[in-house]
Amino acid sequence: MEKKKSFYQEFEVFSKRTPTSPFQHQFSLLAPNADMAMMMAQENFMRREPVADIWVVNRLHIHGLAQEEKKILNRLDNKDYRTTKGYGYLKKKWRHYEQQMLDEKEILSWAGGGKK
Repeated sequence: MEKKKSFYQEFEVFSKRTPTSPFQHQFSLLAPNADMAMMMAQENFMRREPVADIWVVNRLHIHGLAQEEKKILNRLDNKDYRTTKGYGYLKKKWRHYEQQMLDEKEILSWAGGGKK
């Protein structure tokens, strides 16, 4: 199926509110070229809220995985050791260990005044 050629191109607009915040997709727009798309995106944001940065990307330059390629995103079954779900008991074990170390006799022995 062949697409009809149009004067306008589709662009996606991303922005971030502060220099340290992540970029977020805001909206799509139609423009004849990248320069006009950038001007339209800036005009839209300058009237609403301050932003730290804007990216305008031609939709043709955004690539994603096809449905059959998404299989590579599944984790292998033998990689559970990389997740922390199996180590939940360690916090409780460590707390118990710390409490045993710092009992009253131990603390008094540090001052040299403990009974023998």
